[in-house]
Order: sequence, then structure tokens, then C-alpha cells
Amino acid sequence: MALTFYWYPKCGTCRNAKKWLEEHNVAFQEIHIVEQPPSKEELKELYQKSGLELKKFFNTSGKKYRELGLKDKIGTASEEELLELLASDGMLIKRPLTTNGENVTVGFKEDQFEKQWL
Repeated sequence: MALTFYWYPKCGTCRNAKKWLEEHNVAFQEIHIVEQPPSKEELKELYQKSGLELKKFFNTSGKKYRELGLKDKIGTASEEELLELLASDGMLIKRPLTTNGENVTVGFKEDQFEKQWL
């Protein structure tokens, strides 16, 4: 099954991840994370399958994250509120977000991709 690869083309980390997938002949469908962000339901499913804390799904180095002052809100917001926020703007989501329907990776670390997608 091909991976679903949510990415932002101007993001260097995303371009590196895409290059890695191509070099390792991993089939994937790319989705522009800003033009077609995952829905709240999709994000909830990805979050639950990832085994990660929900705050790991936030692009904490992004301009939008800082503008909205989310650093202070993340600790007190409910899971529902956090999922709503993530679904509202693809720029808030840490990228690339990669899944095969069962496993999920957030961001790009070569060793993590090797372990998960090869």
C-alpha cells in the first residue's frame, strides 16, 4: 500500500523526506498539507495510531504557532480543542506527516523513516 505523504513543497524537511522516499523506491501519494489539510477526524485517527502525544503534531517552529500563542494554550486545551486547531490550518501541523493507514511518522528523521517505511 502506498504511503500518504502530507507535505508543504516550500519546506526543506519535506523536500528531504520526499527525496528519501523516492531514492528508496517507496510508493507514496503526496498531499499539499496547506491546500488539503487532514480533517479533524483524520488527525484524531493519525494521532491515536502514532502513539505520540498530540502536542508532537504541532509545528512549534512555525510563524502561525507563535502568532496564536499556542505554546501557552497547548498545556491546558482539551484534545478536542487541539484537534480543531490542527485541522483549521495545515501550517500548524508538523510536517511531513506520513502514514500507511496503520503507522504514522511526524517530521523527518532518516533512521525513523528507515525503520518505519522500508
